[in-house]
Amino acid sequence: MKVAELMQRSVKTIGSYASVAEAIVSLADGHISGMPVVDTAGAVIGVLSTTDVLAAEAEVDDASGRQNLLENTAVREIMTPRPFTIEPGENIREAARQMLYGDVHRLFVAEGDKLVGIISTTDIVRAVATGKL
Repeated sequence: MKVAELMQRSVKTIGSYASVAEAIVSLADGHISGMPVVDTAGAVIGVLSTTDVLAAEAEVDDASGRQNLLENTAVREIMTPRPFTIEPGENIREAARQMLYGDVHRLFVAEGDKLVGIISTTDIVRAVATGKL
């Protein structure tokens, strides 16, 4: 089975200059745990996950610091740069292998520089559970 057969084609992104508060709202509204961070040209430059947000918040000592983090910190300052990508024609086993060895929960699916989807551990588990894989 190929990545293209399981990937989600609708990918929610966030701009690198968005605030952490905006990112939290986007994550919550989308019921997702991570999303690609794009520059002004739309190129993927990183990934922001709930883990990144929690790690940044853990470094804040008080309520005013937390407020500053949420309102005045840009996503690019806490994102994980160089996200893992895979091509849509790759085998699902390769996607699973990259997630395992990269210790990540999602891969962005790209054709060249163009983001065309996302595949997560949840997508693979769902395929196994429903007998597709």
